[in-house]
Amino acid sequence: AFREQLAEKLRREQLPRAVRYLVCADPPGPRIGNGGSTLHALRCLEEQYGDQWTSFTVLLIHSGGYSQRLPSASALGKIFTALPLGEPVYQMLELKLAMYIDFPRHMKPGVLVTCSDDIELYSTGVTEAITFDKPGFTALAHPSDLAVGTTHGVFVLDPSSFSGKGGLEYGSCYRFLHKPDVETMQQSGAVCVRRDRPQPSSPGSCGDSAVASECVYTDSVFYMDHSTAQQLLHFYKQMGTLGCEIDAYGDFLQALGPGATADYTKNTSHVSKEDSGLVAVRQQLYSLLRGTALNVIVLNNSQFYHIGTAQEYLFHFTAESNLRFELGLQPVAFSIFPDSARTLDHLSIIQSILEPGCVIGPGSVIEYSRIGPEVSVGKGSIVSGSYINFNADIPSDCFMSSVSVKITDRVEYVTMVFGVGDDLKKGVKLLSDIHSLQFFGVSLPECLDLWSLEASEQLFSSEGTRLGLWTARIFPVCSTLSESVRMSLNMLNAVQHKSAFKLSGFQLFSVEEMLTYKDVEDMLKFRKQIYGEICLQRQKEKSDY
Repeated sequence: AFREQLAEKLRREQLPRAVRYLVCADPPGPRIGNGGSTLHALRCLEEQYGDQWTSFTVLLIHSGGYSQRLPSASALGKIFTALPLGEPVYQMLELKLAMYIDFPRHMKPGVLVTCSDDIELYSTGVTEAITFDKPGFTALAHPSDLAVGTTHGVFVLDPSSFSGKGGLEYGSCYRFLHKPDVETMQQSGAVCVRRDRPQPSSPGSCGDSAVASECVYTDSVFYMDHSTAQQLLHFYKQMGTLGCEIDAYGDFLQALGPGATADYTKNTSHVSKEDSGLVAVRQQLYSLLRGTALNVIVLNNSQFYHIGTAQEYLFHFTAESNLRFELGLQPVAFSIFPDSARTLDHLSIIQSILEPGCVIGPGSVIEYSRIGPEVSVGKGSIVSGSYINFNADIPSDCFMSSVSVKITDRVEYVTMVFGVGDDLKKGVKLLSDIHSLQFFGVSLPECLDLWSLEASEQLFSSEGTRLGLWTARIFPVCSTLSESVRMSLNMLNAVQHKSAFKLSGFQLFSVEEMLTYKDVEDMLKFRKQIYGEICLQRQKEKSDY
């Protein structure tokens, strides 16, 4: 999916030509986390380019993960999340390259590591450049509220190397804390007091007036120079296979700085799956990296944004968010949109075709979709990759995303629908506990009754491991895209109005299965058709004008 999308961008000249693009998937077997992926990617670079890579400046973007908190990104990749910006639209990949465009010329050979669903915006003086030229690790640091610190990495800065003034400062880090609680931040000396000029407050920024406010410096992007990368690669080759999930932030950065201790190697509270070998691997990494410098580039005028959950995505794209203002996000980007519907500003229409007569509620995002004249979408909903050519009411706070699947050489379609707040990560071990799973605010067993489905082990696609919304086989497979939307809306209506809708006659897929059987080519073809029509419309407008 990634290679196909990259090739298409290069064909359309939407990406820099002189850059080499390499896609590497994790090796088969147990999950290895973004830390394991980082090590594996270094190995792929060496295999692909031999000694050449010693001179490369590399941008390494993690874009795996199931994207369970924003499943519209699951099938084609988080790094290809579209933004309501540009003609044609930018995706996260282009935004990353644009944001980091000044970095390579001030960077010695090495690797800059970033995620695919975060955005770092900063301003520095005209003459100030962000330079990555020191041995060891160098990380960007952003001032944040203490609450933000609890879900991020936090730097304990060496006070002698850092004043807290100016837009950009180079300092050294005494110790790195991974998702610490407030007490730990205070005890370890991570909390700074800022006296700032007045600035508008936003979620995660420090204060809104010149009064003193407490903040911590949190992580985002980090760089390692080539010899450090080489060291890690050597370690990975010696290990052979990892067999456990390593975190590039927690397990690399916590080993660094003069104040680092090995205590974290035994703490597994933030680990998604308990692994027998994890503590041992962490201890080996700790002894390998101990004593390596952690340099910090403090960006006092900066903001870190995350758009990896449905709530954050909706807030930043449709509400009065700072990000929307700072990036100039548009209510309608590269779409065919009837003038009659242009009244609302609080929405986000991305590469879609909407017909006159349709109504889109405030706070909703429509991407890569065709919406017919008799469609109304409620408030705060997400519609992705769908075709709705019939009379339909999509309720408020609804998440809808359509996926093409290939079953025995035939392309078919499945549309997942959920409440925006439904927890797709949650799973239970026992069938008797599935009443704690909520679909659109209704307990799953109640929904199954309305759909005439039997609660059994066979209802879930992961045999007896995790029973949850992610693995529940509840979505009908249909022969056309619009029919799959219609059927999924029927099942949602049944739950909302407590009326029956029989699913027992359909072939049913879980979200997990949709991703296993997805047909990337067909999904991209649908997007391409929309793209082509919008381009034609733009040309026509130009010639009319």
